[in-house]
Amino acid sequence: MSRFSYDDSPQSAHDFDIELKLLLEAIYLKYQHDFRHYSKSSLRRRVALALDEFSVRTLSQLQDKIMRSETDFTQLFRFLTVQVSDMFRDPPYFLALRDHVLPVLQTYPSIKVWVAGCSTGEELWSLKILFDEAGLTERTLFYATDINPDALSRAEAGIYALDRIAGFTRNYLAAGGKRSLADYYHAAYGSARFAGSLKERVVFADHSLSTDEVFLEAHLVSCRNVLIYFDRGLQDRALGLFRDTLVRRGFLGLGSKESLRFSNQYDAFDEFCDRERIYQKR
Repeated sequence: MSRFSYDDSPQSAHDFDIELKLLLEAIYLKYQHDFRHYSKSSLRRRVALALDEFSVRTLSQLQDKIMRSETDFTQLFRFLTVQVSDMFRDPPYFLALRDHVLPVLQTYPSIKVWVAGCSTGEELWSLKILFDEAGLTERTLFYATDINPDALSRAEAGIYALDRIAGFTRNYLAAGGKRSLADYYHAAYGSARFAGSLKERVVFADHSLSTDEVFLEAHLVSCRNVLIYFDRGLQDRALGLFRDTLVRRGFLGLGSKESLRFSNQYDAFDEFCDRERIYQKR
């Protein structure tokens, strides 16, 4: 258990937030990573953990470290980016894709899918398996993006601890899996490596929803459990990117706690599978 938390800070909450704003501005100016419009409540928790890791008591001290050392910034970057995922997380979402979205996508001669904020790759490989079982592998190109280069490397490797596979398997079956998940990976030395054939027709790239622009035209954008870490303005920016990326009648999938309902992009989409947070561009 960490010995430090935001509530333990010797600073007042007001001073802490001032220094947090200065820290995020410094990161943007020096390293061009923009966290200034991420959810402040989430950032407070994460930088409080970082204070403990760096053995400093204030954000000013932390800022001094990361301004002088790129290595220290890389270490802090791991705290600022959330890397939590599972294969076939929220199985009803993947079941809805399988039953309702993929039959529509099958009508296209070629398909492009953008997995935005792909983290360490669990959702990407889940979608790859889904498309493989629908017979769409050969005509689908996947783009997997994230701002964290370490996460992208782990996603591309497709290697996960073997003790996670039981949970992955339960989710896969609940999502309507047609085979055994074991058909898709090789187990060795306490890890599971997902098959090289799954990695065909996948492009991995650095992309920031805070600062970068549209870079492809897609039929499906899946960005799940990412927007919850953004403030309203940044959520609207990201959703605008997805709107501009999608072809007419293309699909957008969000996380179970995310919604278009209160965004300025709501009128650009129809609710396709509302309970599973799947929308279709008008």
